[in-house]
Amino acid sequence: MTRKGSPFKGAMTIAMKEAADHMTSARMHLIMLLVMLSATGAVYGAIGRITETRAEDPFLFLKLLTIAREPLPSFAALLGFLLPLVAIALGFDAVNGEYARRTMSRLLAQPIYRDAVLFGKFLGAMIVLAVALLTLWLLMTGLGILFLGLPPSAADVVRGLAYLAATLAYAGVWLALAIAFSTVIRSPATSALAALSVWLILTVFWGMIAPLIAGAVAPIDPLDPMTMVTQYETQQAIARLSPQRLYGEVAAILLDPAARSVSPLFFDQLQGAIVGAPLPTLQSLLVVWPQLSGMVAAMILLFTLAYVAFQRQEVRA
Repeated sequence: MTRKGSPFKGAMTIAMKEAADHMTSARMHLIMLLVMLSATGAVYGAIGRITETRAEDPFLFLKLLTIAREPLPSFAALLGFLLPLVAIALGFDAVNGEYARRTMSRLLAQPIYRDAVLFGKFLGAMIVLAVALLTLWLLMTGLGILFLGLPPSAADVVRGLAYLAATLAYAGVWLALAIAFSTVIRSPATSALAALSVWLILTVFWGMIAPLIAGAVAPIDPLDPMTMVTQYETQQAIARLSPQRLYGEVAAILLDPAARSVSPLFFDQLQGAIVGAPLPTLQSLLVVWPQLSGMVAAMILLFTLAYVAFQRQEVRA
């Protein structure tokens, strides 16, 4: 039996309703208040460091995102740590919450396909994340103009927007993970704990686990110096299974125009390069294109798993 009409008919309606529900929920207000206070403190500390050093830098606005002042981390590091929690909070009960409230059967009784339901929930949460990130970026820019006394350059704006898009893709990975757990686990509390456990492992412990796995997969032979290079490359590949590692490498390249590689550079790679000369924005994007592609691919894969599981589920009144 073939389906008539677009499978995504009604997806935008569901997305707008989900976005409105998230934006008016007390849970979202508390989480975003925490993120905005932390981000504002990080940017204010960076402004203090920049004002103290009074360094002349053509990319001064980008320093607002990368410079840290104890005890707060930098703005970019703070987003890398807190943004997954926001995404998980938006998606951990996207599907099983409908079952818990006994509204899934009534929702699917409407003239819409399951495709539109799941896609609308994902898109609605992504809209909320995009609005929140844009608000943070504009707040950071406004604080920079107010306290530094100069507007951002065109290159700053382009790199900032590219970083904003990469941050949204990073948040999308964790949102898709939360929705996948929400689809396969019927209890909202259990799905939230499962998503938080994965976040804790990949964010906090993965940097300690990757060297152990690399040492077992590619042990070092004292008689062969090349095995050290092999083990290092293996460790890098394993470490990049963590979305936070990919996001950190993207942020390091996009927010530091002088950076040329996410890995250590050898002497022959620096031949002909002007020390300290910034890379064009397009070249920086090409350097981190594999990391950006990896985050987008992870988001699509996790959402596909949730989609397949949701399509196979039985819904009863």
